[in-house]
Amino acid sequence: MRYVLRSSQGRGFAGQVFRLGRANGRRPVLATRSIAFATGHDAPGSFTTLSASSTDLQTILKITRLTPYLVPPRWLFLKIDTDEGISGWGEPIVEGRAHTVLTAVEELSDYLIGQDPLQIEQHWQAMYRGSFYRGGPVLMSAIAGVDQALWDIKGKYHDAPIHQLMGGKVRDRIRIYAWVGGETPEEIAKSAQNAIASGFSATKMVITGALQIVDSIAKVETAAAKVAGIRAAVGSDLDIAVDFHGRIHRPMAPVLIKAIEPYSPLFIEEPVLPEHLEFMADLRRNTHIPIATGERLFSRYDFKRLLTLGAADIVQPDLSHAGGITECKKIASMAEAWDVALAPHCPLGPIALAASLQVDATAHNAFIQEQSQGIAYNQSNDLTDYLVDPEVMHFEDGYIDIPDGPGLGIEINEEYVRQRAVQGHRWRNPLWHHDDGSIAEW
Repeated sequence: MRYVLRSSQGRGFAGQVFRLGRANGRRPVLATRSIAFATGHDAPGSFTTLSASSTDLQTILKITRLTPYLVPPRWLFLKIDTDEGISGWGEPIVEGRAHTVLTAVEELSDYLIGQDPLQIEQHWQAMYRGSFYRGGPVLMSAIAGVDQALWDIKGKYHDAPIHQLMGGKVRDRIRIYAWVGGETPEEIAKSAQNAIASGFSATKMVITGALQIVDSIAKVETAAAKVAGIRAAVGSDLDIAVDFHGRIHRPMAPVLIKAIEPYSPLFIEEPVLPEHLEFMADLRRNTHIPIATGERLFSRYDFKRLLTLGAADIVQPDLSHAGGITECKKIASMAEAWDVALAPHCPLGPIALAASLQVDATAHNAFIQEQSQGIAYNQSNDLTDYLVDPEVMHFEDGYIDIPDGPGLGIEINEEYVRQRAVQGHRWRNPLWHHDDGSIAEW
């Protein structure tokens, strides 16, 4: 690696290019403890000695390659290489639109190749503001994966976890929840009991199938019975979050909320689609159950409207959809100013979870983290399959430790990634229909 060494006064041998060593392939270090050089204002034969800390070391680290990997079950990984052998990993993905996001990443590579990977904020602004058309799930997810990989490189360069570069962590671990499910109240109750036996104290569940814009009370009662079944089986030993998944329309949402209120959900997620934030705000004002949303909001500007309307008690930005670590840290801070909680959305892979944990570490208002271990989508590969050391994502007593390794704090098994990328995937979410043949919300 080449560096330009300058004195603070700009005299002497300033501007001469030196080659410096690297400690453990990461942060650059001077080969000697200090460097002496003559200056124009010193007596003949005298030298000024400058340590590395009193010089300006300008790195000429450059991005050389972006390599995407489509891997099962439904993920897209991105590796960014540099000319000095430091690489970073990101997870740019829109579930069901992986190939579209991959194309967006390739388009961003036209700008990124040859750039200094350490200038993350500048690159984020260039990727976002450098396009006349901006925002939305595809572009923001592409930016998110690049951003994660750049932060991973920066952490490895400085031999520090990302949270340390963002000011340090406010917690050592964070609570996580397990997914529960089943077709009947009995099956769901059994799933919840298994979660407790595995050490979890919180779960999340989806309680409805397709509901018409106005639907029968029988479907509402069936949905409520699922929550009642869990509560009857486990009492207050388990916190139960309920995900409406944006399937419920405005006329039915307050009906279903009132039906499950007696069972004290931890929160209700996406009670209506994010296109209807004004009505979501009405729902929030008329229930004592916390309202959560955010997985389909993609920038701080989307969240600005959510917070201004007072539509949620909990924001759920997705680190692989909402612009990555750089943007989600800003969203977390915005939410904190409204005394709104943070619970990052993450039914994805290990890179997205690692990025989420780095933001959780630094956000005082973070209280719980989603993760995908054992989720229904993960049939062919699960959360930790792509890690060299799966123990870095070990769950204990319903918590996960914040990774303290360099960068994202995880090591990706690249050989296995390459093997699984041969299979790839073309995952698509189901296409649902109502009984009359019209399209239903999934």
